[in-house]
Amino acid sequence: MTEVRKGQSPGHISRVQFHERFMDDFLDPAFKQEGEALSRLEAIAWEAYDQGRKSPQTRKAGPGYADPDYDLSIEWIEAKERIDLARAAWSKAETPSRVLLINGSPRNDGTCPGENSKTHRLLQLAKEELERKRIETDVLDLSLLTSEYGRRIHPCKGCVSTAMPLCHFPCSCYPNHSLRQTGDWMNEIYERWTAAHGVILFTPTHWYQATSPLKLMIDRLVCADGGNPDPTTTHGKKPEEAKALELKGWGYPKHLDGRTYGVVVHGDVAGIESVRRNLCDWLDWMGLIDAGTQSRLDRYIGYYEPYATSHDTLDKDLAVQEETRNVARAVACAVGELRARRLKPPDRNLPKPRPK
Repeated sequence: MTEVRKGQSPGHISRVQFHERFMDDFLDPAFKQEGEALSRLEAIAWEAYDQGRKSPQTRKAGPGYADPDYDLSIEWIEAKERIDLARAAWSKAETPSRVLLINGSPRNDGTCPGENSKTHRLLQLAKEELERKRIETDVLDLSLLTSEYGRRIHPCKGCVSTAMPLCHFPCSCYPNHSLRQTGDWMNEIYERWTAAHGVILFTPTHWYQATSPLKLMIDRLVCADGGNPDPTTTHGKKPEEAKALELKGWGYPKHLDGRTYGVVVHGDVAGIESVRRNLCDWLDWMGLIDAGTQSRLDRYIGYYEPYATSHDTLDKDLAVQEETRNVARAVACAVGELRARRLKPPDRNLPKPRPK
């Protein structure tokens, strides 16, 4: 059995540190009058932290799981059930075609920038085109992470790098109530990806990279590519059991393959090609099928021009507007071909010598 390496974690913070961090959310003077109530809540939160009560509400896994008597998080079970229902609907011929449109920009007019993003505008062009073709659209606006109360995507903890079966689908790392890692958006996002027949990503380029909100979502989708749908096989997060399971032979199931995709990347100085390539490589790896050359777009909007006039530049750039519509048209066509079973990866039957 391979060794589980230990020694990096500093362990629990002190009671004093816990108090300071707990009270960070209540610096508004209006909370002062509830000081005693906050102290009582803090004592409960400290106890949960000290005892490591990650999932305070559980029930027996029941039939269909490797260990039916294992106590699973009720929140995880409910998320898994919603994903299973979405997958069942996705596979039925009578289910209307649906395309998930993902806005990766953190900017909107409801937060500090005070203005819509160009990414949002490009997404709307694609949405209108898809709806003209009578395809249902589902807009996932990741800018809500910066503007909506309590909306968050927690970072990936890298369970997959310990062993693939330790990475559960859907992710079981969150919520972790003992660490106040709650309110995670990803359970809903997994369901929305599962329900989609096509996906289009829209993103600006930030420092040669995809944006922070988009990267958070991408990292948390690692469980959809080879992840373990049964946490009872590892009895939660038991690294020894997960390593043994992977070394015994793991199939690395692709939970989101069989969908088609498009990508729209824009920028103003540099980096658009590398971001577009990275996103397409990731989606290819996940088992999605690109919708053709015109479904993979990267363009500069106002190359080295002032930020202040970039929306005006987009108004004038009729070509990039039409190219964005073409991404939507290509995905719409690919969704139709895919659902008619005429669109299949040419290499689908080739065994992979490196299944990871």
